[in-house]
Amino acid sequence: MDDDLCTRSATQLIALFRARQASPVEATQAVLARIERFNPALNAFCWLDSETTLAMARESEARWSKGTPLGPLDGVPVSIKDIIYTRGWPTRRGSRTIAAEGSWTDDAPATARLREAGAVFIGKTTTPEFGWKGVTDSPLTGITRNPWDRSKTPGGSSGGAAAALATGMGALAVGTDGGGSIRMPCGFTGLFGLKPSFGRVPAWPLSPFGTIAHLGPMARTVTDAALMLNVLARPDLRDWHALPYDARDYTDALDTGVKGWRIGFSPRLGYVNVDRQIAASVEAAAKAFESLGASVELADPGFDDPRDTFDTHWFSGAALLASGFTAEQRAMLDPGLQEIIAAGERISRHDYFKAVEARGALGLCMQRYHERFDLLLTPTLPIPAFAAGQETPDPAKERRWMSWTPFSYPFNLTQQPAASIPCGFTQQGLPIGLQIVGPRYADHRVLRAARAFEQHMPIRVPAPASLPA
Repeated sequence: MDDDLCTRSATQLIALFRARQASPVEATQAVLARIERFNPALNAFCWLDSETTLAMARESEARWSKGTPLGPLDGVPVSIKDIIYTRGWPTRRGSRTIAAEGSWTDDAPATARLREAGAVFIGKTTTPEFGWKGVTDSPLTGITRNPWDRSKTPGGSSGGAAAALATGMGALAVGTDGGGSIRMPCGFTGLFGLKPSFGRVPAWPLSPFGTIAHLGPMARTVTDAALMLNVLARPDLRDWHALPYDARDYTDALDTGVKGWRIGFSPRLGYVNVDRQIAASVEAAAKAFESLGASVELADPGFDDPRDTFDTHWFSGAALLASGFTAEQRAMLDPGLQEIIAAGERISRHDYFKAVEARGALGLCMQRYHERFDLLLTPTLPIPAFAAGQETPDPAKERRWMSWTPFSYPFNLTQQPAASIPCGFTQQGLPIGLQIVGPRYADHRVLRAARAFEQHMPIRVPAPASLPA
């Protein structure tokens, strides 16, 4: 029963709690047992507090016994990325510059909403330092590994969250995405993750990387992610960038399909070199949407690689992050982060505002694209997962992580909703991701398309017997 509870979706757990066929305490104990078994090999969690976690589970169990659950996630085990403030627990952001000691009195909006909904917090998941790169290792917490192959990276920066979810160490996870940090680890580990429209999920404090950084749900099913978004999207006055609150239920009409939709398919965005196996799987996924009733057309969006525009925003954010650090603190940072901080400090105001202008042009390009198409399909990543502990597949050729993430960061610049859903495996057994991009604010449309594809190709996770103990 314990293993069964670990593999149940959040939606299934709620049904079991309601029918009194399982309890939040049983589900939580099963997850904690999984963590004890698998976390030492995978390094998904950097902070655990089983006493507090079990206390939350017991409180949830008492509410269910009275028939008074707090909300739609009451009793569901959820992990929190160690970028996001969580009251009573340290948020060290993968950095030795932040001490664990302190009062830690604040919940970020995401954790506040989850707490109000009765979710059980399992622990804090690993992240690269301040979430600065697309893989998950840091001087503080070491290397996080992919449950499909421990020699590979799970991606990042929400790599700990992905490794936890894929192995049943929690039913849901909160991730952040500043250049692909939800979608990339979901692509590498075979999960579903949504980067909602910017501002859909309130953030506080705002990321130092600014208005390209989003928060969103990561899950083993699309329905679970939609259910979680209902909670995460609730308003919080601390984020003045947040969108006006939309009280829609993202699970409504989730199963109504994509019949009659116009979908653009761009296998290379016009300029990306893609691994042959990935290209074949993603093309088959695009054709599947035709069998689901949509009209699918090969159509690149028509923009050039916005890498320079993204780098200018990202490196400037890194420079802002370090602006209050002492020389001693800067010396403690990940060497790669030190390099992009230095690059950010060399960016002139003129160059920064040129990048802001270029970002606007990119956004306009995509808005025109979506006059023709309801959605855009691309690969999530052009390559399969590579060696853990490296920022790039071949550091001698390319030093920075943006070199292998060309499908994700454009849509942080444009603030559009974008999701990754698994669409197959390489011959080596590594997951392949399909990216589904929608117009700004059409989060429900992305979820509905993802659900249609999930019904065509259900999500698989590693079998417990195959996992490292």
